[in-house]
Amino acid sequence: MPSPASPAPHASPAVPALTLLAIGDDPAGAFTVPDLLDVSGTRVRIRRARNLTEAERLLKDDVNCILLDLAGETELLDSLRHVLRLAPRTAVLVLTSTGEADAERAAEAVRVGAQDYLTREELDPSHLTRAIRYAVERKRADLAQRQLAETRLLAQENSRLERGLLPVPLLAGAEAWLRFASRYRPGRSRALLGGDFYDTVRTPDGTVHAMIGDVCGHGPDEAALGVELRIAWRALTLAGLTGTVLLSTLQQVLEHERADDEIFATLCALDIAPDGGSADLYLAGHPAPLLSRPGEVPRLLPYEHGGPALGLLPEADWTSERIELGEAWTLMLYTDGLIEGKIGEGTQRLGQDGMVRLIAARLSAGLRGEELLDAAVTEVRELNGGELTDDVALVLLDRI
Repeated sequence: MPSPASPAPHASPAVPALTLLAIGDDPAGAFTVPDLLDVSGTRVRIRRARNLTEAERLLKDDVNCILLDLAGETELLDSLRHVLRLAPRTAVLVLTSTGEADAERAAEAVRVGAQDYLTREELDPSHLTRAIRYAVERKRADLAQRQLAETRLLAQENSRLERGLLPVPLLAGAEAWLRFASRYRPGRSRALLGGDFYDTVRTPDGTVHAMIGDVCGHGPDEAALGVELRIAWRALTLAGLTGTVLLSTLQQVLEHERADDEIFATLCALDIAPDGGSADLYLAGHPAPLLSRPGEVPRLLPYEHGGPALGLLPEADWTSERIELGEAWTLMLYTDGLIEGKIGEGTQRLGQDGMVRLIAARLSAGLRGEELLDAAVTEVRELNGGELTDDVALVLLDRI
């Protein structure tokens, strides 16, 4: 019987070939083969272009490195800058002669953006392949460092935007009877903030004004618009504007500042009387707040007098709804990210009714303030099966 065949040895994984685009009057003309092998055994394919126009045609996504012949070039930096604009993510080597002036030009080319330079005397397979490998790895490191720097700058920008979206409430004089809590959780399907915003201030007449809003869309433009609307609301409120006059002015701010005519913002505003017993509610396309009182089932405030979102109708009008609050109460303002999360694997959303039941259960368990908001966001996330796709902002006001 023939002996069983020995198992074939495992083949080494193929190392991807590198492609060099050589630009100039045959700068790689010393090589008669279309490719080389570098020190690691990786193939280096050579593609040749006589000038920049031809290089544009040959510059494909598979080009890892460009060798630009600068010998005799009178417009050295112009040619190099043109190449760097054409291929901002590709490593670039420059080729020069050995004269002192050429060496200085080559050093200047590196300062402008080339990864390295070679002289014509070094244009042999060993020097060239080593220089290509070095240039490619250095370019990768440079791109990684740049991406890290951009990520840090983006984080700083988001931090500044977040501070603008999530202000410290101005409630001096109301601390004896009113407790404030808030939560903001960005949707983690994206790296940027959305346009949720809120604020709470007490004016000299003793009225407590609370607001929460949501600019449609996600990203830095929407977040910046949310900051502008929040700051405008605080300034207008402290200046004594309320109701339709305030909302109409906010709409003018939005219309002048938005990047697109399709952008709008929803808003919920409450003006709580100085004695805390009643409030005027204004809704501009925003979900109604949740009211809870001792011994009663939590309920949504009425939406019958709600008006359109800011930015939808040029001559909109918003009327108030007088709400009797009583001696002790809890009011929760929220954005739609809280109620649009899914329940389980299906398409069913939590919705406002589901949110009411969820909050009622947590209140019955004795949770209040920040603990209540943390528990609500955590449970909504768990019901969704993971991070929510939209931002969630919550404001809780307790009369104590």
